Amino acid sequence: MNIITCIKQVPASSNVKVDPITGVLIRDGQNVKMNPFDLFGIEMACSIKDQQENVNVHAITMGPPSATQVLNEALYMGADDATLISDRKFAGADVLATSYTISQLIKHIGNYDLIICGKQTTDGDTAQVGPEVAEFLSIPHVPYVHEILKVNQDSVTVRSSYETYEEIITVKLPCLITIDKDVNTPRLPSYRRRLQFNQYPIPMVTLKDLSDTNEKNYGLNGSPTQVDEIYAPDKTMESHLISGTSDDLAKKIIDVLKESRYL
Repeated sequence: MNIITCIKQVPASSNVKVDPITGVLIRDGQNVKMNPFDLFGIEMACSIKDQQENVNVHAITMGPPSATQVLNEALYMGADDATLISDRKFAGADVLATSYTISQLIKHIGNYDLIICGKQTTDGDTAQVGPEVAEFLSIPHVPYVHEILKVNQDSVTVRSSYETYEEIITVKLPCLITIDKDVNTPRLPSYRRRLQFNQYPIPMVTLKDLSDTNEKNYGLNGSPTQVDEIYAPDKTMESHLISGTSDDLAKKIIDVLKESRYL
């Protein structure tokens, strides 16, 4: 079985820089980490490899060259291969363009049975990339997976949990699933594997390597949604001391809320 795990490098804190022209995050490889949801996805893939024979786990990510950091982390955790897709023409991609780019990378890699994605990313929080990748690949997908119950040669049975109910689904391979948080305990990167993959050359795929080389389908050009404005929230805090009777306090609090446009 060939498993592809989609991971992403995200800011490690809320102290991020934004390009004032494009309105997108500046990803310079500093103060970054692997998307937390993706850690559970990698653990799920590695757990299958631990329990099944002839399983290969291939980690992929889209981002700047510095995103190889999270790919190395995936290798040290248990992935067997890793690939980065990176090109300046991919910059500024929205959810749709990102999903299309990742689907093109998966087509370029080929020979996959199961694709595992984290449910969402902490910098976008859309939870749309996984399902859209599946749609571009024309394969079935199951979101919010909490447990893989059985893996067969041509299908996988999973337990998917929603807000008010759960369901057990058997889906044919190849397929894509998205993993929710806290479904397992992600293993730590192994020092032994770090030494093993110390000289591993992570291949980088660019636009010219893909079957679709039309620049209009990628990056800002391929994004139907555009960021109108983005800014860091104002973290200043002001305190006001209000005194008087209970009726006076109620009226003054309501006046303050109205002035602040909360009411």
